[in-house]
Amino acid sequence: MPTPRRSLTTTGGISRAPNRAMLRAVGFHDDDFDRPMIGVASLFSDITPCNAHLDRLARKAIEGIRAGGGVGQIFGAPTATDGIMMGHQGMRYSLVSREVIADSIEVVAGGMNHDGLIAIGGCDKNMPGCLMAMARLNIPSIFVYGGSILPGVSAEGKDIDIVSIFEAVGQYQANKLSEAGVHNIECEACPGAGACGGMYTANTMSSAIEAMGMSLTYDASYPGVSSAKERETFLAGKALVNLIEKEIIPRDIINRKSLENAYTAVLALGGSTNAVLHLMAIAREAEVEWTLADFDRLGDKVPDLADLKPSGKYVMFDLHKAGGTPAVMRALLDAGFLHGDCITVTGKTVAENLKDVASIYKNTRQVVIQPIDKPMHAKGHIIILKGNLAPEGAVAKVSGLKKRSITGPAKVFDCEEDCFQAIQARDIKPGDIVVVRGEGPVGGPGMREMLAVTAALSGQGLGEQIGLITDGRFSGGTRGLVVGHVCPEAWTGGPIALLKTGDLVTIDADKKELTVQLDDAEWARRKAAWKKPEIREKRGVLAKYARTVRPASEGATTG
Repeated sequence: MPTPRRSLTTTGGISRAPNRAMLRAVGFHDDDFDRPMIGVASLFSDITPCNAHLDRLARKAIEGIRAGGGVGQIFGAPTATDGIMMGHQGMRYSLVSREVIADSIEVVAGGMNHDGLIAIGGCDKNMPGCLMAMARLNIPSIFVYGGSILPGVSAEGKDIDIVSIFEAVGQYQANKLSEAGVHNIECEACPGAGACGGMYTANTMSSAIEAMGMSLTYDASYPGVSSAKERETFLAGKALVNLIEKEIIPRDIINRKSLENAYTAVLALGGSTNAVLHLMAIAREAEVEWTLADFDRLGDKVPDLADLKPSGKYVMFDLHKAGGTPAVMRALLDAGFLHGDCITVTGKTVAENLKDVASIYKNTRQVVIQPIDKPMHAKGHIIILKGNLAPEGAVAKVSGLKKRSITGPAKVFDCEEDCFQAIQARDIKPGDIVVVRGEGPVGGPGMREMLAVTAALSGQGLGEQIGLITDGRFSGGTRGLVVGHVCPEAWTGGPIALLKTGDLVTIDADKKELTVQLDDAEWARRKAAWKKPEIREKRGVLAKYARTVRPASEGATTG
């Protein structure tokens, strides 16, 4: 027997006449109260190109819901933008925004007793935030990605993107690029709406969500400025009504096997280290057991196939032209890397969705995805390291590295700004291990990304010549021998808090180790002298986050 519609709690019966009166004021008719009432969470804002077109897509979702037999309600949720907040104190709000987005969507859809939910997002943190809310609410839900930006074109006719301008700053500091050259890249790097074009965090998470089964086929690879993206959003609205009728809910879809599919896609596409945090957070909200060991287990068997930025040559638009994410998924399914029996938001399994999709390798002219027997890297490009500097784990992205281990003297900085000043002053030398601490979930607060630091180092030509470790995060656009998410973090007394400039630190990607050469007696002396610092923020959302956040090794969630 069908489950009674949740929305009748809000709209059903004579006692809910006042509720219906208010809904009539926003356009409801008599027969709308007999339809499933569906929330459309639009993460639209004109703060960032990633989300500047989402209002248009939200209207398409409403059209699709109406065509499918439902009635939709658009509501907003806040989105901060990593690219603009990068390199200053504003970045502390980035990871915090993921929790705020999840809370905001839960508040509206839960309070309205929506029968279903479509969420439309286009930025690094709003995508996992939407999925976290869906897993919490556990009502029929579909995620729609706003789509990727098209590449910009430099004065030399080369494709460029947002990371190009971050690296141009470092090139300018190293006297390799003129101020006019920086200005040209600045003006051309972002030609319109859509999320950052490489396999950075936005495209990583959209690909993971599609592989997980929580979005329609091709969702991750349709460009933001395309009629295909509008058609897909319309179809998502219709599909959601079908999900409600079939009573398929997120926790039917999000399980260990679908999470394996999601992370397999991340590994095969050379995705961002942020996927580790976000997939763990989604798993936690769906009450699925998932640990750092699961990431490492999959990383040992799934090859990195994609020649995509930041470590490769191409962007998501190139993958779209080559066949898109479904073509990659079909190749992975044929090779035995995906679970084809996982149910998805189409009401069909992964294998059924991909039945008529040609493998990426059927396109003999495509150069984005390498053969499975000749991958970019035979094993996963994301690794989990442990050692006396990270007893609870740390995360590194090792794709494209010629040098996979380094031992050198630590140069310790207690915040990102101090490190960036040292880079500007050319104080970082080949062989150094740069340590940026006090940037973890509690210490930041908010676990800032270090793209400004790593891009400046790459721009100066030091990307392959130094190591960098932090209890903060790295952008999906980062490259080089860098280690983030070091746990425990400095602010809670983790070993990284006890490092001093000059200590010999080793990063070994092959052994998956992060260590410092200190004897037990010296460790004990430093630990005894360490004093727990107070939280940097005393009130507001950052203070709340710092008081309630879990370690990065558990997804840095507050729920």
